[in-house]
Amino acid sequence: METPDNEVFRDSIGTINEEGKRNWIFPKKPSGPYYDKRKLVSYFLLAFLFAAPFIKINGNQFLMFNVLERRFNIFGFPFWPQDFHLFVISMIIGVVFITLFTVGFGRIFCGWICPQTIFMEMVFRRIEYWIDGDRNKQIRLKKQKWDAEKIRKRLLKWFIFLVISFLIANIFLAYLIGSDKLLRYVKEGPAEHLGTLFPLLIFTGVFYFIFAWFREQVCIIACPYGRLQGVLLDNKSIVVAYDHQRGEGENGRKKFRKNEDREALGHGDCIDCFQCVHVCPTGIDIRNGTQLECVNCTACIDECDTIMEKIDKPKGLIRYASEDNIEKKEPFKLTARMKGYIAVLLILIGVLLGMLALRNDVEARVLRLPGQLYEQKDNNIISNVFTYKIVNKTTETIKNVSFKLRGINGKIKLVSTNDTFEVKESGLAEGTLFIELNQSDLSSDKNTLTLDVYSGDKLIETTSVTFLGPRSFN
Repeated sequence: METPDNEVFRDSIGTINEEGKRNWIFPKKPSGPYYDKRKLVSYFLLAFLFAAPFIKINGNQFLMFNVLERRFNIFGFPFWPQDFHLFVISMIIGVVFITLFTVGFGRIFCGWICPQTIFMEMVFRRIEYWIDGDRNKQIRLKKQKWDAEKIRKRLLKWFIFLVISFLIANIFLAYLIGSDKLLRYVKEGPAEHLGTLFPLLIFTGVFYFIFAWFREQVCIIACPYGRLQGVLLDNKSIVVAYDHQRGEGENGRKKFRKNEDREALGHGDCIDCFQCVHVCPTGIDIRNGTQLECVNCTACIDECDTIMEKIDKPKGLIRYASEDNIEKKEPFKLTARMKGYIAVLLILIGVLLGMLALRNDVEARVLRLPGQLYEQKDNNIISNVFTYKIVNKTTETIKNVSFKLRGINGKIKLVSTNDTFEVKESGLAEGTLFIELNQSDLSSDKNTLTLDVYSGDKLIETTSVTFLGPRSFN
Protein backbone atom coordinates (compact mmCIF):
# COMPACT_ATOMS: atom_id res chain seq x y z
CA MET A 1 0.00 0.00 0.00
CA GLU A 2 1.50 3.32 -1.09
CA THR A 3 1.86 6.18 1.33
CA PRO A 4 -0.21 9.28 0.40
CA ASP A 5 1.88 12.20 -0.84
CA ASN A 6 1.06 14.32 2.21
CA GLU A 7 2.27 11.52 4.53
CA VAL A 8 5.58 10.68 2.78
CA PHE A 9 7.54 12.46 5.51
CA ARG A 10 6.54 9.68 7.94
CA ASP A 11 8.57 7.15 5.94
CA SER A 12 11.89 8.63 7.07
CA ILE A 13 13.50 10.57 9.89
CA GLY A 14 15.53 13.75 9.69
CA THR A 15 18.74 12.20 11.09
CA ILE A 16 19.09 9.57 8.33
CA ASN A 17 19.46 10.39 4.63
CA GLU A 18 18.14 8.45 1.63
CA GLU A 19 21.29 6.29 1.57
CA GLY A 20 20.75 5.24 5.19
CA LYS A 21 23.70 7.23 6.51
CA ARG A 22 23.76 9.72 9.38
CA ASN A 23 22.37 13.10 8.43
CA TRP A 24 23.73 15.67 10.88
CA ILE A 25 21.25 18.18 12.24
CA PHE A 26 22.49 21.77 12.55
CA PRO A 27 19.66 23.60 14.32
CA LYS A 28 19.60 27.36 14.36
CA LYS A 29 20.23 28.91 17.77
CA PRO A 30 16.76 29.50 19.27
CA SER A 31 15.65 32.70 20.94
CA GLY A 32 12.43 34.15 22.23
CA PRO A 33 10.13 34.16 25.28
CA TYR A 34 9.61 30.40 25.43
CA TYR A 35 13.33 29.75 25.10
CA ASP A 36 14.04 32.17 27.93
CA LYS A 37 11.54 30.34 30.13
CA ARG A 38 13.06 27.00 29.17
CA LYS A 39 16.49 28.28 30.17
CA LEU A 40 15.22 29.24 33.62
CA VAL A 41 13.54 25.85 34.09
CA SER A 42 16.61 24.02 32.77
CA TYR A 43 19.10 25.85 34.98
CA PHE A 44 16.93 25.20 38.02
CA LEU A 45 16.70 21.49 37.18
CA LEU A 46 20.45 21.30 36.49
CA ALA A 47 21.17 22.90 39.86
CA PHE A 48 18.79 20.43 41.49
CA LEU A 49 20.37 17.48 39.66
CA PHE A 50 23.88 18.41 40.78
CA ALA A 51 22.87 19.33 44.34
CA ALA A 52 20.40 16.54 45.17
CA PRO A 53 23.03 13.84 46.01
CA PHE A 54 24.69 16.21 48.48
CA ILE A 55 21.51 17.37 50.27
CA LYS A 56 20.74 15.52 53.49
CA ILE A 57 17.39 15.30 55.30
CA ASN A 58 17.61 13.78 58.78
CA GLY A 59 20.95 12.35 57.74
CA ASN A 60 19.54 10.68 54.63
CA GLN A 61 20.70 11.61 51.13
CA PHE A 62 17.88 13.46 49.36
CA LEU A 63 17.96 11.15 46.32
CA MET A 64 19.88 7.89 46.09
CA PHE A 65 19.38 4.75 43.99
CA ASN A 66 21.91 2.26 45.35
CA VAL A 67 20.95 -0.77 43.27
CA LEU A 68 23.87 -2.93 44.45
CA GLU A 69 22.99 -2.60 48.13
CA ARG A 70 19.25 -2.29 47.35
CA ARG A 71 18.95 0.97 49.25
CA PHE A 72 16.95 3.87 47.88
CA ASN A 73 16.28 7.36 49.18
CA ILE A 74 13.49 9.37 47.60
CA PHE A 75 13.15 12.96 48.84
CA GLY A 76 15.10 11.99 51.95
CA PHE A 77 12.81 9.07 52.71
CA PRO A 78 14.79 5.76 52.90
CA PHE A 79 13.54 2.60 51.21
CA TRP A 80 15.06 -0.76 52.14
CA PRO A 81 14.62 -4.13 50.39
CA GLN A 82 11.80 -4.76 52.85
CA ASP A 83 10.13 -1.60 51.50
CA PHE A 84 10.36 -2.66 47.88
CA HIS A 85 6.57 -2.64 47.53
CA LEU A 86 6.58 1.05 48.50
CA PHE A 87 9.27 1.78 45.92
CA VAL A 88 7.29 -0.04 43.23
CA ILE A 89 4.11 1.92 44.05
CA SER A 90 6.13 5.16 43.91
CA MET A 91 7.41 4.23 40.44
CA ILE A 92 3.88 3.31 39.27
CA ILE A 93 2.65 6.70 40.51
CA GLY A 94 5.40 8.35 38.47
CA VAL A 95 4.43 6.41 35.34
CA VAL A 96 0.72 7.19 35.76
CA PHE A 97 1.52 10.89 36.32
CA ILE A 98 3.64 11.07 33.14
CA THR A 99 0.91 9.21 31.24
CA LEU A 100 -1.72 11.66 32.48
CA PHE A 101 0.49 14.59 31.59
CA THR A 102 1.11 13.17 28.10
CA VAL A 103 -2.59 12.63 27.43
CA GLY A 104 -3.26 16.24 28.36
CA PHE A 105 -0.16 18.08 27.14
CA GLY A 106 1.72 15.78 24.79
CA ARG A 107 5.49 15.36 24.94
CA ILE A 108 6.08 18.54 26.93
CA PHE A 109 8.09 16.50 29.47
CA CYS A 110 10.71 15.82 26.77
CA GLY A 111 11.15 19.44 25.81
CA TRP A 112 11.16 21.01 29.27
CA ILE A 113 12.16 18.44 31.92
CA CYS A 114 13.95 15.46 30.36
CA PRO A 115 17.66 15.40 31.40
CA GLN A 116 18.69 14.32 27.88
CA THR A 117 17.09 17.42 26.32
CA ILE A 118 18.32 19.77 29.05
CA PHE A 119 21.94 18.62 28.79
CA MET A 120 21.85 18.50 24.99
CA GLU A 121 20.15 21.83 24.32
CA MET A 122 21.15 23.92 27.33
CA VAL A 123 24.71 22.69 27.92
CA PHE A 124 26.36 20.90 24.99
CA ARG A 125 24.52 22.72 22.21
CA ARG A 126 25.19 26.13 23.77
CA ILE A 127 28.91 25.30 24.03
CA GLU A 128 28.77 24.32 20.38
CA TYR A 129 27.19 27.66 19.45
CA TRP A 130 29.92 29.42 21.44
CA ILE A 131 32.77 27.56 19.70
CA ASP A 132 31.46 26.73 16.22
CA GLY A 133 28.92 29.53 15.75
CA ASP A 134 25.29 29.37 14.64
CA ARG A 135 23.74 27.04 12.06
CA ASN A 136 25.35 28.43 8.89
CA LYS A 137 28.81 28.64 10.46
CA GLN A 138 28.52 25.05 11.70
CA ILE A 139 27.58 23.83 8.23
CA ARG A 140 30.53 25.69 6.70
CA LEU A 141 32.89 24.36 9.37
CA LYS A 142 31.80 20.78 8.67
CA LYS A 143 32.60 21.20 4.96
CA GLN A 144 35.84 23.05 5.70
CA LYS A 145 39.18 21.29 5.28
CA TRP A 146 41.09 20.23 8.37
CA ASP A 147 43.09 23.42 8.72
CA ALA A 148 44.39 24.99 11.95
CA GLU A 149 41.07 26.72 12.72
CA LYS A 150 38.97 23.56 12.35
CA ILE A 151 41.42 21.43 14.36
CA ARG A 152 41.53 24.03 17.14
CA LYS A 153 37.73 24.31 17.35
CA ARG A 154 37.16 20.56 17.19
CA LEU A 155 39.76 19.74 19.87
CA LEU A 156 38.47 22.49 22.17
CA LYS A 157 34.87 21.36 21.80
CA TRP A 158 35.64 17.67 22.22
CA PHE A 159 37.80 18.37 25.30
CA ILE A 160 35.07 20.44 26.98
CA PHE A 161 32.48 17.78 26.09
CA LEU A 162 34.71 15.12 27.67
CA VAL A 163 35.20 17.13 30.87
CA ILE A 164 31.46 17.73 31.24
CA SER A 165 30.74 14.05 30.52
CA PHE A 166 33.19 13.07 33.28
CA LEU A 167 31.47 15.48 35.67
CA ILE A 168 28.04 14.07 34.80
CA ALA A 169 29.36 10.53 35.33
CA ASN A 170 30.56 11.50 38.83
CA ILE A 171 27.16 12.97 39.71
CA PHE A 172 25.50 9.85 38.32
CA LEU A 173 27.81 7.77 40.55
CA ALA A 174 26.85 9.88 43.58
CA TYR A 175 23.22 8.85 43.01
CA LEU A 176 24.24 5.19 42.82
CA ILE A 177 26.71 4.73 45.68
CA GLY A 178 26.02 7.83 47.79
CA SER A 179 27.74 11.21 47.88
CA ASP A 180 29.65 10.48 51.10
CA LYS A 181 31.25 7.41 49.60
CA LEU A 182 32.04 9.25 46.35
CA LEU A 183 33.76 12.12 48.19
CA ARG A 184 35.75 9.61 50.24
CA TYR A 185 36.86 7.84 47.07
CA VAL A 186 37.95 11.17 45.57
CA LYS A 187 40.02 12.03 48.66
CA GLU A 188 41.63 8.60 48.83
CA GLY A 189 42.52 8.68 45.13
CA PRO A 190 41.45 6.58 42.11
CA ALA A 191 44.30 4.06 42.59
CA GLU A 192 42.64 2.87 45.80
CA HIS A 193 39.29 2.24 44.10
CA LEU A 194 39.97 0.85 40.63
CA GLY A 195 36.75 -1.18 40.81
CA THR A 196 34.84 2.10 40.86
CA LEU A 197 37.16 4.01 38.50
CA PHE A 198 36.59 1.71 35.52
CA PRO A 199 32.77 1.94 35.64
CA LEU A 200 33.16 5.71 36.04
CA LEU A 201 35.25 5.88 32.86
CA ILE A 202 32.73 3.67 31.04
CA PHE A 203 29.87 5.99 32.04
CA THR A 204 31.97 8.97 30.92
CA GLY A 205 32.39 7.33 27.53
CA VAL A 206 28.67 6.61 27.28
CA PHE A 207 27.70 10.20 28.10
CA TYR A 208 30.32 11.56 25.69
CA PHE A 209 29.04 9.27 22.92
CA ILE A 210 25.44 10.36 23.54
CA PHE A 211 26.05 14.11 23.62
CA ALA A 212 28.89 14.36 21.08
CA TRP A 213 27.62 11.92 18.44
CA PHE A 214 24.27 10.17 19.09
CA ARG A 215 22.56 13.37 20.25
CA GLU A 216 18.94 13.88 19.15
CA GLN A 217 18.73 10.26 17.99
CA VAL A 218 18.23 9.31 21.65
CA CYS A 219 14.83 11.02 21.48
CA ILE A 220 14.00 9.69 18.02
CA ILE A 221 15.34 6.13 18.07
CA ALA A 222 16.22 5.01 21.61
CA CYS A 223 13.64 6.60 23.90
CA PRO A 224 10.41 4.57 24.20
CA TYR A 225 8.47 7.63 25.36
CA GLY A 226 8.11 8.87 21.77
CA ARG A 227 6.31 5.63 20.86
CA LEU A 228 4.17 5.91 23.98
CA GLN A 229 3.15 9.38 22.86
CA GLY A 230 1.62 8.02 19.67
CA VAL A 231 -0.64 5.73 21.70
CA LEU A 232 -1.70 8.31 24.26
CA LEU A 233 -2.36 11.43 22.18
CA ASP A 234 -5.76 12.26 20.76
CA ASN A 235 -7.38 15.26 19.08
CA LYS A 236 -7.92 16.94 22.45
CA SER A 237 -4.27 16.76 23.61
CA ILE A 238 -2.43 20.07 23.81
CA VAL A 239 0.76 19.87 21.72
CA VAL A 240 3.04 22.20 19.76
CA ALA A 241 0.88 22.50 16.65
CA TYR A 242 0.81 24.36 13.36
CA ASP A 243 -2.49 26.11 12.63
CA HIS A 244 -2.89 24.68 9.13
CA GLN A 245 -6.21 26.44 8.53
CA ARG A 246 -4.67 29.84 9.07
CA GLY A 247 -1.28 28.98 7.62
CA GLU A 248 -2.42 27.34 4.38
CA GLY A 249 -5.50 29.38 3.53
CA GLU A 250 -7.37 28.26 0.42
CA ASN A 251 -4.41 28.18 -1.96
CA GLY A 252 -1.57 27.10 0.34
CA ARG A 253 1.64 28.81 1.43
CA LYS A 254 3.43 31.49 -0.50
CA LYS A 255 6.69 33.39 -0.12
CA PHE A 256 6.31 36.83 1.38
CA ARG A 257 6.10 39.82 -0.95
CA LYS A 258 5.80 43.30 0.40
CA ASN A 259 2.46 45.10 -0.14
CA GLU A 260 0.91 41.92 -1.55
CA ASP A 261 -2.71 41.18 -0.59
CA ARG A 262 -2.30 37.55 0.47
CA GLU A 263 -5.92 37.20 1.61
CA ALA A 264 -7.26 38.26 -1.76
CA LEU A 265 -5.01 35.70 -3.43
CA GLY A 266 -6.21 33.02 -1.02
CA HIS A 267 -2.82 32.31 0.56
CA GLY A 268 -2.35 31.62 4.24
CA ASP A 269 -0.09 33.37 6.73
CA CYS A 270 2.76 30.86 6.34
CA ILE A 271 5.40 32.46 4.09
CA ASP A 272 7.35 29.20 3.66
CA CYS A 273 10.52 30.66 5.18
CA PHE A 274 11.59 27.31 6.70
CA GLN A 275 12.78 29.00 9.89
CA CYS A 276 10.67 26.60 11.99
CA VAL A 277 12.48 23.71 10.27
CA HIS A 278 15.95 25.22 10.66
CA VAL A 279 15.51 25.82 14.39
CA CYS A 280 14.11 22.34 15.14
CA PRO A 281 16.61 20.22 17.17
CA THR A 282 15.24 16.98 15.68
CA GLY A 283 15.04 18.23 12.08
CA ILE A 284 11.30 17.95 11.46
CA ASP A 285 8.83 20.22 9.70
CA ILE A 286 6.13 20.98 12.28
CA ARG A 287 3.81 22.01 9.44
CA ASN A 288 3.39 18.31 8.60
CA GLY A 289 1.48 17.81 11.84
CA THR A 290 2.20 15.92 15.06
CA GLN A 291 5.22 13.65 14.65
CA LEU A 292 7.06 11.11 16.77
CA GLU A 293 10.27 13.17 16.60
CA CYS A 294 8.71 16.34 18.05
CA VAL A 295 9.78 16.90 21.67
CA ASN A 296 7.58 19.98 22.19
CA CYS A 297 10.60 22.20 22.83
CA THR A 298 8.75 25.33 21.52
CA ALA A 299 11.76 26.55 19.46
CA CYS A 300 9.54 26.66 16.36
CA ILE A 301 6.93 28.73 18.24
CA ASP A 302 9.47 31.42 19.13
CA GLU A 303 10.92 31.47 15.60
CA CYS A 304 7.54 31.63 13.89
CA ASP A 305 6.32 34.40 16.23
CA THR A 306 9.42 36.42 15.35
CA ILE A 307 8.68 36.06 11.62
CA MET A 308 5.00 36.93 12.07
CA GLU A 309 6.01 40.04 13.97
CA LYS A 310 8.31 41.12 11.12
CA ILE A 311 5.61 40.77 8.47
CA ASP A 312 2.95 42.35 10.68
CA LYS A 313 0.85 39.21 11.15
CA PRO A 314 -0.68 37.89 14.40
CA LYS A 315 1.49 35.57 16.46
CA GLY A 316 0.43 32.02 17.23
CA LEU A 317 0.61 30.42 13.79
CA ILE A 318 2.52 27.70 15.65
CA ARG A 319 1.38 27.43 19.24
CA TYR A 320 0.30 25.13 22.04
CA ALA A 321 -3.05 23.83 20.84
CA SER A 322 -5.06 20.69 20.20
CA GLU A 323 -6.37 19.50 16.85
CA ASP A 324 -9.91 20.22 18.01
CA ASN A 325 -8.86 23.70 19.10
CA ILE A 326 -7.45 24.44 15.63
CA GLU A 327 -10.24 22.87 13.60
CA LYS A 328 -13.28 23.39 15.85
CA LYS A 329 -12.06 26.20 18.15
CA GLU A 330 -12.85 24.01 21.14
CA PRO A 331 -11.13 25.00 24.42
CA PHE A 332 -9.15 22.51 26.46
CA LYS A 333 -11.16 20.42 28.92
CA LEU A 334 -10.71 17.24 30.91
CA THR A 335 -11.74 14.14 28.96
CA ALA A 336 -13.19 10.96 30.46
CA ARG A 337 -9.83 9.26 29.93
CA MET A 338 -7.98 12.00 31.80
CA LYS A 339 -10.48 11.85 34.66
CA GLY A 340 -9.88 8.10 34.83
CA TYR A 341 -6.11 8.60 35.07
CA ILE A 342 -6.61 11.27 37.75
CA ALA A 343 -8.78 8.88 39.78
CA VAL A 344 -6.19 6.09 39.52
CA LEU A 345 -3.42 8.52 40.46
CA LEU A 346 -5.28 9.77 43.55
CA ILE A 347 -6.02 6.20 44.66
CA LEU A 348 -2.36 5.18 44.29
CA ILE A 349 -1.18 8.26 46.18
CA GLY A 350 -3.67 7.48 48.96
CA VAL A 351 -2.43 3.88 49.15
CA LEU A 352 1.19 5.03 49.28
CA LEU A 353 0.51 7.59 52.02
CA GLY A 354 -1.33 4.95 54.04
CA MET A 355 1.54 2.49 53.70
CA LEU A 356 4.07 5.14 54.64
CA ALA A 357 2.06 6.01 57.75
CA LEU A 358 2.01 2.34 58.79
CA ARG A 359 5.69 1.75 57.98
CA ASN A 360 7.92 1.00 60.97
CA ASP A 361 11.31 2.61 61.47
CA VAL A 362 12.60 -0.76 62.68
CA GLU A 363 11.94 -4.08 61.03
CA ALA A 364 12.76 -7.43 62.62
CA ARG A 365 12.76 -10.82 60.99
CA VAL A 366 13.40 -14.05 62.94
CA LEU A 367 13.63 -17.27 60.93
CA ARG A 368 14.35 -20.87 61.79
CA LEU A 369 17.89 -21.99 61.07
CA PRO A 370 17.65 -24.13 57.88
CA GLY A 371 17.88 -27.88 58.49
CA GLN A 372 17.36 -27.64 62.27
CA LEU A 373 14.35 -29.12 64.09
CA TYR A 374 14.49 -28.96 67.87
CA GLU A 375 16.70 -30.13 70.72
CA GLN A 376 15.35 -31.84 73.84
CA LYS A 377 17.29 -30.92 77.00
CA ASP A 378 17.13 -31.91 80.66
CA ASN A 379 14.09 -31.09 82.77
CA ASN A 380 11.73 -31.32 79.72
CA ILE A 381 13.24 -28.23 78.08
CA ILE A 382 12.77 -27.92 74.30
CA SER A 383 15.20 -25.67 72.43
CA ASN A 384 14.92 -24.18 68.91
CA VAL A 385 17.60 -22.20 67.09
CA PHE A 386 16.78 -19.13 64.96
CA THR A 387 18.57 -16.43 62.98
CA TYR A 388 17.52 -12.82 63.31
CA LYS A 389 17.91 -9.67 61.23
CA ILE A 390 17.00 -6.22 62.50
CA VAL A 391 16.95 -3.29 60.08
CA ASN A 392 17.32 0.22 61.45
CA LYS A 393 15.74 2.64 58.95
CA THR A 394 16.48 5.71 61.08
CA THR A 395 19.56 7.92 61.24
CA GLU A 396 20.20 7.21 64.92
CA THR A 397 21.83 4.19 66.55
CA ILE A 398 19.37 1.98 68.44
CA LYS A 399 20.96 0.83 71.70
CA ASN A 400 20.25 -1.93 74.26
CA VAL A 401 18.24 -4.05 71.84
CA SER A 402 16.80 -7.24 73.33
CA PHE A 403 14.15 -9.90 72.63
CA LYS A 404 11.32 -10.91 74.96
CA LEU A 405 8.65 -13.60 74.68
CA ARG A 406 5.06 -12.45 74.96
CA GLY A 407 2.47 -14.48 76.88
CA ILE A 408 4.63 -17.50 77.65
CA ASN A 409 7.45 -18.36 80.04
CA GLY A 410 10.72 -19.17 78.42
CA LYS A 411 14.28 -18.08 77.81
CA ILE A 412 15.96 -16.34 74.89
CA LYS A 413 19.72 -16.78 74.60
CA LEU A 414 21.75 -14.80 72.07
CA VAL A 415 24.82 -16.42 70.59
CA SER A 416 27.00 -13.58 71.79
CA THR A 417 28.72 -12.38 74.95
CA ASN A 418 25.93 -9.92 75.79
CA ASP A 419 22.18 -10.20 76.19
CA THR A 420 21.72 -6.86 74.40
CA PHE A 421 23.21 -5.29 71.29
CA GLU A 422 22.90 -2.16 69.18
CA VAL A 423 21.90 -1.46 65.59
CA LYS A 424 23.81 1.30 63.81
CA GLU A 425 22.02 4.14 62.03
CA SER A 426 20.69 3.01 58.63
CA GLY A 427 22.26 -0.33 59.45
CA LEU A 428 21.55 -4.01 59.87
CA ALA A 429 22.18 -6.28 62.86
CA GLU A 430 22.03 -10.03 62.46
CA GLY A 431 22.89 -13.08 64.51
CA THR A 432 21.65 -16.32 66.06
CA LEU A 433 19.47 -16.96 69.10
CA PHE A 434 18.02 -19.92 71.01
CA ILE A 435 14.52 -20.06 72.43
CA GLU A 436 13.98 -22.54 75.27
CA LEU A 437 10.51 -23.55 76.52
CA ASN A 438 9.18 -26.13 78.92
CA GLN A 439 7.56 -29.00 77.05
CA SER A 440 4.43 -28.64 79.18
CA ASP A 441 3.87 -25.15 77.73
CA LEU A 442 3.66 -26.48 74.17
CA SER A 443 0.22 -27.17 72.77
CA SER A 444 1.31 -29.01 69.61
CA ASP A 445 4.34 -29.88 67.53
CA LYS A 446 4.12 -26.45 65.86
CA ASN A 447 3.59 -23.42 68.07
CA THR A 448 3.38 -19.77 67.05
CA LEU A 449 5.29 -17.49 69.41
CA THR A 450 5.24 -13.71 69.57
CA LEU A 451 8.59 -11.99 70.01
CA ASP A 452 8.83 -8.38 71.15
CA VAL A 453 11.91 -6.35 70.30
CA TYR A 454 12.87 -3.73 72.88
CA SER A 455 15.31 -0.85 72.99
CA GLY A 456 15.83 -0.62 76.71
CA ASP A 457 12.27 -0.53 78.07
CA LYS A 458 10.74 0.75 74.81
CA LEU A 459 8.92 -1.69 72.50
CA ILE A 460 10.14 -0.98 68.96
CA GLU A 461 8.94 -3.98 66.92
CA THR A 462 6.97 -7.23 67.15
CA THR A 463 7.42 -10.37 65.09
CA SER A 464 6.38 -14.03 65.26
CA VAL A 465 8.14 -17.39 64.89
CA THR A 466 7.14 -21.03 64.64
CA PHE A 467 8.49 -23.14 67.50
CA LEU A 468 8.80 -26.91 66.92
CA GLY A 469 8.38 -29.58 69.57
CA PRO A 470 7.68 -33.34 69.90
CA ARG A 471 4.51 -34.70 68.31
CA SER A 472 3.25 -36.33 71.49
CA PHE A 473 3.37 -35.16 75.11
CA ASN A 474 3.31 -37.30 78.24
